[in-house]
Amino acid sequence: MTKTRYPQFCALARAAEIVGERWTLLIVRELLLGPKRFGDLVERLSGVSPTVLTGRLSALIESGVVRRATLPAPFNAQTYELTPVGLALKPAIRELIRWGGHFLFPLRPDDTFEPDSVLLGLDAITRQTPTPARTIALRVTHGGKSASFLVQGGPQGTTVARGEGPASATIETRFDTLLRILSTQLPLEQAVSEKLARVEGSAVAARSLPRMFDLSDRRRAS
Repeated sequence: MTKTRYPQFCALARAAEIVGERWTLLIVRELLLGPKRFGDLVERLSGVSPTVLTGRLSALIESGVVRRATLPAPFNAQTYELTPVGLALKPAIRELIRWGGHFLFPLRPDDTFEPDSVLLGLDAITRQTPTPARTIALRVTHGGKSASFLVQGGPQGTTVARGEGPASATIETRFDTLLRILSTQLPLEQAVSEKLARVEGSAVAARSLPRMFDLSDRRRAS
């Protein structure tokens, strides 16, 4: 299964044997966003070698976390997807993303970024208590790439989904700037005036965005 072994009768040790190898958690992150071809994973996991990726995927398949699948015609391409056991890692990944946020800044010069991975990052910090009942569209950019999301508030808390649709307001910005806005370190009005963000639609709705996430609470508690 993996090269790493911990001689302990402990569930955490068993989990570490499966997902503790370098790149493995990031492979799981990518597959949580949907099935991927091998080439897609190589492209998105900047720095991984095809040999290492093959080994990690083989170990995850042997462990029952990942399985191979085939796209229907006319594509007929082999993809990798999470099994139900693999999908059960999502709550743990969510909490690791929340914890890792403490160490996210400052940005490193060699950091790469995939805008659609923002979905997991935003989902990890959604407020799980009642939030403003409105929909805000986000357009997250980085370099020449962009991804769109819909943030929906309501009595059950906040949800985030990929895609576009009707919204009270649309905010376009980089992900690092968005996190500063959500944590209230950077007021939205200041981000707009400094041309770090652009807002369309209701300014009142746009200003409510930080209340739909819990980053500002975590900042006050730190």
